[in-house]
Amino acid sequence: MAEVKNYATGRRKTAIARVWVKPGSGQITINKQPVSEYFRRGTLELIVRQPLEATESLSSYDVNAFVTGGGWSGQAGAVRLGIARCLTSIDEKNKKTLRSHGFLTRDSRKVERKKYGRKKARKSFQFSKR
Repeated sequence: MAEVKNYATGRRKTAIARVWVKPGSGQITINKQPVSEYFRRGTLELIVRQPLEATESLSSYDVNAFVTGGGWSGQAGAVRLGIARCLTSIDEKNKKTLRSHGFLTRDSRKVERKKYGRKKARKSFQFSKR
């Protein structure tokens, strides 16, 4: 009999994470590397583990994720959303907990584009009346 794997997609900023969760011992791999090796900052590692800690299932599932685009913070947020969505598809009871912690909400904030005639997206050149 084949293993049961749950799949979900997570997005944040310009990062896209494809996440598979299956019953296991609690190993988290991102782009074929352990989470501590891929995300060298401890805070990013904590962000990835948050949904598993909230549902108290850190040692009962293996997570395999492939992330593209964005920076470190965006990728960590995308993986977190993917894991949270997988956990809800595994067990509907997890949905209330994850929703209350805000892990199921897609953060839609993106970098605003630069406009012509300006220095940055909103910053303008110094105005001179005379």
